[in-house]
Amino acid sequence: MPFTDPTSLGDFFFAFLSILFEGAPYILLGTIISGFIDAYLPSNMMDRILPRNRYAAIALSGLLGVVFPVCECAIVPVIRRLVKKGLPVSCAITYMLAAPIVNPVVALSTFSAFAGNDPMFMMISRIGIAYLVTVLVGFVIHQFSAGSILREFLLSKPDHHEAEKEHKHDQQDHEVEGGNEGPDKLVLALRAAARDFIEVGMYFTIGVMITAIYRTQFPQGVIDQFGSSDWMGIPVMMALAFILSLCSTSDAFIAANMTSFSSAAKLAFLTYGPMMDVKLVFMYSAIFKPKFVVSLAVGLFVLLGIIFIQWGYIPVPGT
Repeated sequence: MPFTDPTSLGDFFFAFLSILFEGAPYILLGTIISGFIDAYLPSNMMDRILPRNRYAAIALSGLLGVVFPVCECAIVPVIRRLVKKGLPVSCAITYMLAAPIVNPVVALSTFSAFAGNDPMFMMISRIGIAYLVTVLVGFVIHQFSAGSILREFLLSKPDHHEAEKEHKHDQQDHEVEGGNEGPDKLVLALRAAARDFIEVGMYFTIGVMITAIYRTQFPQGVIDQFGSSDWMGIPVMMALAFILSLCSTSDAFIAANMTSFSSAAKLAFLTYGPMMDVKLVFMYSAIFKPKFVVSLAVGLFVLLGIIFIQWGYIPVPGT
């Protein structure tokens, strides 16, 4: 059977499947982690580990990605489970925004991508600005109630009677099995992971579809025309990062090849994308109220835009 010429529809399916297969393993990893958190992590454990001072706890949450490096595709189900286990919302969102950037894997990929173009400056700038911005966002979110941010199911308390029945049932199982709780907890972890994967995966698929439409139906060369000025280049690069929905472990290689744009515009691309993109909007909507998701997207866009327009005045060797 002879090969047919490429078609627009074929390009769409190719882009859709490539993004889907790139992100799905990370979502699976995140949901498995979330399932084990649900089964094995005691309630309020994270809150007890973090400093009592909430601002110190937020600052520490921005660095958790160094120890628990999770990409943006995997972070949402993990955060969802941690919040249900008692992690304060301000700390959870700080970790959620920072972890895809403030981690050793992204640091290495950024350094490698900008080899020969002052990679140390680009790596430190990306991680440093991401950390400071996410901690600042955490401080702001600390001023609001959880009810104005989270969806209702994350705020609901378990019914006392049902919880008592489950506790009694667990005790009976423990006696019958001679204290072997391992199999029961493993099943609970896998069931929770399956539920999270289905729900988060649905939002992820919608975001991937929108991204694939943009990649295959929009003339990409138009973007290069905005690279001559940071006042246009920075917001355009952030908008591009939002639409392309690249993984934070590989987006530096894309940005490094965008030679029409300044280093500040590239850093804006590398910082805003892992915090907020098309697929993340839908994934965040599984946890947060739509009004908060929109406010977070716009707030980050404005804040990072202001920072990087000022950052553009810093001379960078090799540019």
